Amino acid sequence: MKSYYSNGKLLLTGEYAVLDGALSLAVPTKHGQSLKIEVIDDPKLVWKSLDENKTVWFETTFEIANNGIFHAVRNDNDVSKRLIQILSAAKQLNLGFLHTNKGFKITTKLDFPRHWGLGTSSTLINNIAAWADIDAYKLLETTFGGSGYDIACAQYNTPITYQLENAKPIVKSIDFNPSFKDHLYFVYLNKKQNSREGITHYRANKSHLKTSIEDINNITFQMIATDALEDFETLITLHEAIISKLTKQKVIKSLFFDDFKGSIKSLGAWGGDFILATSKDNPTSYFNQKGFDTVIPYRDMVL
Repeated sequence: MKSYYSNGKLLLTGEYAVLDGALSLAVPTKHGQSLKIEVIDDPKLVWKSLDENKTVWFETTFEIANNGIFHAVRNDNDVSKRLIQILSAAKQLNLGFLHTNKGFKITTKLDFPRHWGLGTSSTLINNIAAWADIDAYKLLETTFGGSGYDIACAQYNTPITYQLENAKPIVKSIDFNPSFKDHLYFVYLNKKQNSREGITHYRANKSHLKTSIEDINNITFQMIATDALEDFETLITLHEAIISKLTKQKVIKSLFFDDFKGSIKSLGAWGGDFILATSKDNPTSYFNQKGFDTVIPYRDMVL
């Protein structure tokens, strides 16, 4: 049996602008996804996907024939179609992948809820790339697309800076361990946001990009270096204003948390998934009263 594991991800700075070369701060999460592979005699892929409770949320069987992958069930769903797309793309990048008379029993397992947006797709892409012995960034490019920072988080066990230079990922492991991390919290907004929709919105509205990217780069450097919560909060507010101007969207704090005493920053695609909140006191009761039940301290989320 072979097994692979990839970390989940959170992008702390540079959302949207990371696509255009902004220097971004990202952290791998303690939650991720595993992929286990057992060889079987039949030329099939017997696929089973488990959630964080070990409950099967998806299963199907694919046929391996004529050096291709095909639906074994005629009325299979969109998840199956996406898997075939990923596996077929992997074969294009490594012609020897799945070129066999044998088959495989595949089990994937998430250790976070699928709707959290911590990288259900990116962890799968990275695991399949490892299995196929191919470049995960190239597999991402030919399937889901995106900046690739999530692939970097899947592979690194430390916080990183991530930047695209001439469309190539530059990843650096960094020492980001803020002294005030006990005052940082991640809050789930009860809505999984489609990052592709957010990117489309950004593409349609971005303006003054060069100056904005320079400002984001400076904020990223300062956020990594600061050891004062108040300075960190100031940087969050500046970052929110920049992205708000680029995308013509209102900052999340003004929309839902105007009376919150700390600072709030959207992470990833605005309007869903997680936000980062700073607070000198545990803010769980505040967010619970607002209807947001998932409040996770920084040290419980970040690897």
